[in-house]
Amino acid sequence: MGIWRGPEGIEVEAVVMADLLCLRITRRVGGLRFLVAYCTDVREVGEHVDLAELVPA
Repeated sequence: MGIWRGPEGIEVEAVVMADLLCLRITRRVGGLRFLVAYCTDVREVGEHVDLAELVPA
């Protein structure tokens, strides 16, 4: 699976939950990681993150 990083500590990671592929968005703040959202497709990720700013980790 892949991980992409964006500004302000954003990370988007492809994960499998209950046999379904989803995208987990988290934000790192001061060494802690906070869940932002679970998304089922890239369009949903775009509601939380500017996709143009994501780069592969």
